[in-house]
Amino acid sequence: MLTAKGAATRDRIVAAAAAEIRERGISSVKLDDIGRRSRTGKSQLFHYFPDGKEQLLLAVAEREAEQVLEDQEPHLGQLTSWDAWHDWRDAVVEKYRRQGVHCPLGVLITEIGRHTPAAQAVTAQLLAQWQHRLELGIEEMKAAGEIRAAVDPARASAALIAAIQGGVAILMSSGTSTHLEYALDLCLDYLSAS
Repeated sequence: MLTAKGAATRDRIVAAAAAEIRERGISSVKLDDIGRRSRTGKSQLFHYFPDGKEQLLLAVAEREAEQVLEDQEPHLGQLTSWDAWHDWRDAVVEKYRRQGVHCPLGVLITEIGRHTPAAQAVTAQLLAQWQHRLELGIEEMKAAGEIRAAVDPARASAALIAAIQGGVAILMSSGTSTHLEYALDLCLDYLSAS
């Protein structure tokens, strides 16, 4: 069990590693860079992450996964009206537009997840949780008669996740959120079509 000071130091290391990975890519980041940014020495890095870089990457993956869902609250838990869905859409677009190339989702899926099986498991869990939350909103709207009976909530929520990920990947490489906006708009149009 970590002390409050120990937990703060560990969190500082994970945040520094995440920032370094976002800015420079996983292959360019060295433990010295993380130590410098977190104001910790190698002995502290190995104290909190005795298994080395792999363990640290897993901690970063877990942090970034939590951040993806936190960034969408309170909207994600309140998808019970079309206004709520559009507010969620706007919040998602605005968050990723502000983050640009420094996106937790992009880092998790395109950087960390490719380098460690444990991080892939974290990514899969994130996507399953996220899809489930969207699916609940679709089911509730469907039960209220706001979404037609033919819509499969599991498939529609999976498509929404894919639309976001594709739009974010294009945003990270082009600097524009247009594709993300259009993809989400088309998904919501599909859901709301009578």
